[in-house]
Amino acid sequence: MAKFATVADRDAIENEMPYAARALPATLYQFLTRTKEAHGARNALSFQILSDPGSKSETLTWSALHAEVTRAANLFRSLGVGEKDVVAYLLPNSVETAITLLGGAVAGIVNPINPLLEPEQIAAILRETKAKVLVTLRPFPKTDLPQKAAAALALAPGVETVLEVDLNRYLTPPKSWIVPLIRPKNPASHKARVLSFRAELARQPGDRLSFADSAGDRIAAYFHTGGTTGMPKVAQHKYSGMIYNGWLGAELLFDETDVLICPLPLFHVFAAYPVFMSCIGSGAHMVLPTPQGYRGEGVFDNFWKLIERWKVSFLITVPTAVAAMVQRPVNADVSSLKTAISGSAPMPMELFNRFKAATGVEISEGYGLTEATCLVSCNPVDGQKKVGSVGVIMPYCEVKIFQMDSGGGIARDCGTDEVGEICVSNPGVFEGSTYTEVDKNIGLFAGNRFLRTGDLGRIDADGYLWITGRAKDLIIRGGHNVDPAMIEEALMTHPAVGFAGAIGQPDTFAGELPCAYVELVKGGEATVEELMEHAAREIPERAAVPKYLEILPELPKTAVGKIFKPDLRRLAIQRVYGKALAEAGIAAEVAEVVEDKKRGLVARLERKGPVDEAAVVHLLGQFTRPWEWKS
Repeated sequence: MAKFATVADRDAIENEMPYAARALPATLYQFLTRTKEAHGARNALSFQILSDPGSKSETLTWSALHAEVTRAANLFRSLGVGEKDVVAYLLPNSVETAITLLGGAVAGIVNPINPLLEPEQIAAILRETKAKVLVTLRPFPKTDLPQKAAAALALAPGVETVLEVDLNRYLTPPKSWIVPLIRPKNPASHKARVLSFRAELARQPGDRLSFADSAGDRIAAYFHTGGTTGMPKVAQHKYSGMIYNGWLGAELLFDETDVLICPLPLFHVFAAYPVFMSCIGSGAHMVLPTPQGYRGEGVFDNFWKLIERWKVSFLITVPTAVAAMVQRPVNADVSSLKTAISGSAPMPMELFNRFKAATGVEISEGYGLTEATCLVSCNPVDGQKKVGSVGVIMPYCEVKIFQMDSGGGIARDCGTDEVGEICVSNPGVFEGSTYTEVDKNIGLFAGNRFLRTGDLGRIDADGYLWITGRAKDLIIRGGHNVDPAMIEEALMTHPAVGFAGAIGQPDTFAGELPCAYVELVKGGEATVEELMEHAAREIPERAAVPKYLEILPELPKTAVGKIFKPDLRRLAIQRVYGKALAEAGIAAEVAEVVEDKKRGLVARLERKGPVDEAAVVHLLGQFTRPWEWKS
């Protein structure tokens, strides 16, 4: 591994040679084969269906994983999947999920789908990607995923074959005996043929591909953007972007002796690329605890013991998970743990400090996005971690902070610490063709080269990247993107509502929660309770239903009548922080919320009596938005 503690270290890596001269494999199968040849007998992938640290698990070596991926790729080709055809999967985490991710990308184009989506959204993705094959669960207790899949397939007649994964094989008696007796029925509502994934895999050779591997780089994955709301856009990923993520992990973070615990879903780019591809690049061992990961029953209660069981060196996490972890005492030997890497949402300083106090380990925050095949920057594991920043920009990744003009062109480059739109060019950016829908790519690139992320940010004098807001106004709830337009449109269907503005209000657990402000039509009458009930009925996704709603005499608006959301955010910050201070019995209140060029909106506090300063730091440190005392 190369040293990566400072910007100078990053520059030294780039100065060794151009990225193209690094002679990396051209295809994913070549990438995996290289790892098998170097580390074949070492553990590659482990999975346990239950969270108990003593429960049954399954582990594949790199040689065994290579053979299973070969069988899967051969199976998909036998079902008519060519290089431009799509294998979709709607699965929780399992060995089969990892095999499908790799095998689908070797045979054709793999398309992971978020199981939290509703059947109509799943069907829309299947139709958009023209999926031929869907890999999903066989009916199983305590999951409605097979029923969702069946409903989606009825709306996506282009899917020809369904391959079912039976999780029962991971259980031991007596549970494994009971499942067949209580297995839910799933009446067929579609015309696709249904086969057993494991039975079909067993028919295929695992020592060779039955077809010629791709000749070079090509589109090999479709990942949809967004979380649980709206119709997601579908981003296209090439082998080169996947392998770039894997090379970064192997070059900067991991080697074959490392063990990564990844309770994040393999339908998300964070788990699929910076984690799984980095394991392939380095030969490290990836552990998947339960199908639902962090959402799995008992996972948090057993988490420290799972780290001890697998002798985990790297923890892959998100702020909401860290918040749950630090509420549990460290009741196991976690001395193997070297560091934790967090993404998806900002990490509050209080969480960083509490985790370090509990484990002795610092969290490194990173930044990536689906449209860039993920990784853009990370706080160096062995260097200075600026909490609140997303760290040092990765080797061979160029980040520009631009002021954009009204037509979407570049007005100018921003200076040090000046806020503008974050724009990215790296080997994971597919210039001009990020999305499958051609019209979605219009205006997406600055200077025809730099992907416009929609995030606002700045680069400080030390070269660290800071995110200060979002140009696209998305609400990020625990790492899931919620489109405020969905909330606003639903509220506007109420006859008494004249205007509606949705924002994300600060939350200590989820980072942000949906919040709505409403202005009634002249003479209109409605209560908050009535509007909340209306929103719950009309908003199709539970994650988007507002947790708070307030009726204002008039919503703040711009000169052209557009709702001015910064003022709504100020109201929310003042209310949430003020309530937290009052409930904690702290003699202070939020006097105002001001705009700071570097930090965005800042809550300014005023003392109303003697104040325990440490208590304020502890309390407000649980939120991601900054605060200060009023002078």
